[in-house]
Amino acid sequence: MRSSNPILSRRGAGRVDAQGTEAARPRPVGLPVGARRPGDGPAGPYAGFDAPGPAERATAGSTPMTLDDVVVRTAATLGTVALAAVLSWTLLPVDRTGVARSYAVAVGCALVAFVLALVQTSRRTPSPPLILGYAAFEGVFVGVLSDVTSTYIAPGVVVQAVLGTLTVFAGVLIAYRMRWIRVTARFAGFVLAAATGFVLLTVADLLLSAFGGGHGLGFGSGGLGIAFGVAGIVLGACFLALDFRQVEDAVADGAPREEAWLAAFGLTLTLVWIYLEVLRVLTLLRGED
Repeated sequence: MRSSNPILSRRGAGRVDAQGTEAARPRPVGLPVGARRPGDGPAGPYAGFDAPGPAERATAGSTPMTLDDVVVRTAATLGTVALAAVLSWTLLPVDRTGVARSYAVAVGCALVAFVLALVQTSRRTPSPPLILGYAAFEGVFVGVLSDVTSTYIAPGVVVQAVLGTLTVFAGVLIAYRMRWIRVTARFAGFVLAAATGFVLLTVADLLLSAFGGGHGLGFGSGGLGIAFGVAGIVLGACFLALDFRQVEDAVADGAPREEAWLAAFGLTLTLVWIYLEVLRVLTLLRGED
């Protein structure tokens, strides 16, 4: 299965069979990581990558990825986003005469982050400087947007949005670990198709708002905007499940340790998406009161 996360799409793990069901057979005791069992299907992209011993590590210069590697690198990437957001909030105060200028800074940083993400996506190997650079510029965008929203539109909404994002993350993680969510090839295809439609509708709404006048497709206010935001949160939760499956498969298949940066990159993209959608929904709900 290939992850629908645009950053991890080329590193999917082949642990879902042709019918879209998960392989449930346990790995026999003593079977090396990456070894194929009798009757197994096609090997995943990390099959055959056996965990090297100390001498082999010195020669190959590579060690298998662990869950701890993913946690540490995700913490570094999300920490960079949070630090940049706090600094932009503190060092770039917004007043009523400078709201437009602040939005210009936010849009500029978002474009730079987008370019860095595209560059990383086009690379065959992860680049920590690119990933952390993306996180820094994305953090400035998130910080300025949050500052403007909290100051002039919905005071106190940022704390609620952060708590909401953490709640979604915890809920999806629990559901995934309890196997209430089954990440199959069919599930991944549905999420990718839904995300494509969501992005196209968002772009159409922005273009109509910018060049056609009015409120575009109406996703920026009212009940339709709230429903669209909720759909975005649900999509983000689905991407989280795909990211969790990606990490689980990569660790089980003995992926190279450097791949943990890609996992961190994908999780950061997804969590920022969820935060922005939660912020949108809470802001619109405040406006309905």
